[in-house]
Amino acid sequence: MKRDAALCLATLRVGADPHDVPGLRHVDGRVVMVDLDADPDAIAPLVEGVRIFAGYSGWTIGQLEGEIERDDWIVLSALPSDVLVGPRSDLWGHVLRRQPLPLSLLATHPIDISRN
Repeated sequence: MKRDAALCLATLRVGADPHDVPGLRHVDGRVVMVDLDADPDAIAPLVEGVRIFAGYSGWTIGQLEGEIERDDWIVLSALPSDVLVGPRSDLWGHVLRRQPLPLSLLATHPIDISRN
């Protein structure tokens, strides 16, 4: 875990094109990664909002792919608004409730396992 790093994700405004804007790297759909050293005046008009994550933990080469192949992760499509969900929101639950059964049943799992 690298605690002195920060990552910034942003949701672009509808119709905004990030490809020729220094400091923006396309992730998926309207979601981009923002270089925190980039000129905010060039980026601000293009984005609906940002979310900054403090700390960073990565994987070795091939580690994440292996974990996904073993079904260690649930890989789902995201909505651009998922990036901007507030810290007190149950993003995990919201995303799972959008899924078909039986996956949506995981949304009923208590956040605090001791309450199960």
